[in-house]
Amino acid sequence: MAKVALQVFGLGQCSLDYIGVVDAYPPPDIKCDLSDTVIQGGGPAATAMVALSRWGLSCYLAGVIGDDVFGGMIEASLREEGVDTGGLVVRRSASSQFAFIAAEPVCGRRTIFWRRPTGPEIRPEEIDLSRLSQARVFHTDGLCLEAALYAAAKARKAGAAVVVDAGTLRAGMLDLARLSDCFIVAEPFANALTGGRDPVEACRILADLGPRVVGVTLGKAGYVAFTEGNFIEKQAYPVKAVDTTGCGDVFHAGFIYGLVNGWDAEKSLDLGAWAAARVSLHLGGRTGIPSLAEIGQKYSVDG
Repeated sequence: MAKVALQVFGLGQCSLDYIGVVDAYPPPDIKCDLSDTVIQGGGPAATAMVALSRWGLSCYLAGVIGDDVFGGMIEASLREEGVDTGGLVVRRSASSQFAFIAAEPVCGRRTIFWRRPTGPEIRPEEIDLSRLSQARVFHTDGLCLEAALYAAAKARKAGAAVVVDAGTLRAGMLDLARLSDCFIVAEPFANALTGGRDPVEACRILADLGPRVVGVTLGKAGYVAFTEGNFIEKQAYPVKAVDTTGCGDVFHAGFIYGLVNGWDAEKSLDLGAWAAARVSLHLGGRTGIPSLAEIGQKYSVDG
């Protein structure tokens, strides 16, 4: 069977998330009741691919899982969402990434306990360049850095837009910014970059590295972005958050959806912010992803 034309090639982490609701984060040495629980696939790049697939885009994910039960569940959750898992590499005798997340709806925060995959990261030579060369967008969370740098360079050469979800400032991430068209970072990344809380200055520094769109997501404070010589500063959509798991992942998915559909940066960023707010209303990073029909109603587009 011929493979469908590819719109978004994703590279990065995929996880299995166990999410439990607590009234308040507990002190040590006590038992704590969970009022609700959810088991879902997670990971920044993986959840972005799920959202985009639900919105009708063809998506492919490259990453690493183990040959354990969690690995099978991670892959199955992606396939059920229509994501092409041909890029997942199974490491033998290895454990998959796993997270337990304690969500506190009363204050709209969560605490994440996670274990990295025990197998080696995906290597550059394991990237399917024939699939990458077909994509309109290459999206990575930068967490498999050697492979991300390699794939970003190849994607740019092939004419794809390179979009990066950067959560933490680590060695090599600014090199990835230099290969990016759109580089959007979380607040901790910006704070580490500037040595303080100055997202505007972070945007200036990142823009000087070459991306045409840079931005900083600020949680409930919204986001700051810089493109075409102009700053965009927006407050978050007001919601009573239940769980913020996956909000950043879906923010990036919204931005990519707009990019693929030819929207300008401001409208694309707004979709990301709106979709992220909708995700926060539900437990888990994927439950609350708005439907394509809802996007159509919100933005007066066909869906």
